[in-house]
Amino acid sequence: MPEPEIGGYNVTTDWPKMGPSLLIATALILAIRTAKWPATFNHLTASPELNDEIEYAAYLASRVMSSLIARREGLFPQKREPWYQPTDEDVPR
Repeated sequence: MPEPEIGGYNVTTDWPKMGPSLLIATALILAIRTAKWPATFNHLTASPELNDEIEYAAYLASRVMSSLIARREGLFPQKREPWYQPTDEDVPR
């Protein structure tokens, strides 16, 4: 069986490397939005306001990242995925 020949490469965003960026962006948005809140915490009762802020911060960070990727994909980590030329076995007779 012959080895398939690489016909070229598709350059795409490397999504697994985007996780830390999204986490950091979410944490920064959350920190800025809650900076003036009083420093109180009770681990027995979850604060609905804090949960809402976390959800909103994650939403904002993902919207910004999606917008940047759509317009400026080269700003983010890229990977090259090869695509292969069809062989005789791939072409129906």
